Amino acid sequence: MSLKTNIEKEIKQAMLAKDKDRLRGLRAIKSMIMLEETKGGNENGLSEAEELQILIKAAKQRKDSIEIFEKQDRKDLAEVEATELEVINEFLPKQLSDEELTVELEAIISQTGASGPKDMGKVMGMATKKLAGIADGKAISQKVKALLNP
Repeated sequence: MSLKTNIEKEIKQAMLAKDKDRLRGLRAIKSMIMLEETKGGNENGLSEAEELQILIKAAKQRKDSIEIFEKQDRKDLAEVEATELEVINEFLPKQLSDEELTVELEAIISQTGASGPKDMGKVMGMATKKLAGIADGKAISQKVKALLNP
């Protein structure tokens, strides 16, 4: 079942349950999917990878907004973004824990033969492809820096 179909089903359930917060988050996801579908002439719909990228982008936007709202002491707006982020996270694959991320990155470093900070580009290129959707890019970058800098 495609993400769009799944979202539409969840929207109906949220409407029946009168869950306004969940409904707002689901509609935001559906809106982003529909925009992508109409943008590039995708007659066959979006692939799973494209749908995953949309969800990752939406989650990142919410995280950034929460950070900004908290700096501006706007807890009311931060809470709205946090509830939308929870809904988006339901559809994202389970994120790697810190230990799992370290193990994956150590394997990638040994595969690429990276020995220091100068090899960070090689490691990051491979890591971002392999770990797309299951680890945050910022977390990957920080962990790679820590592993390559003794």
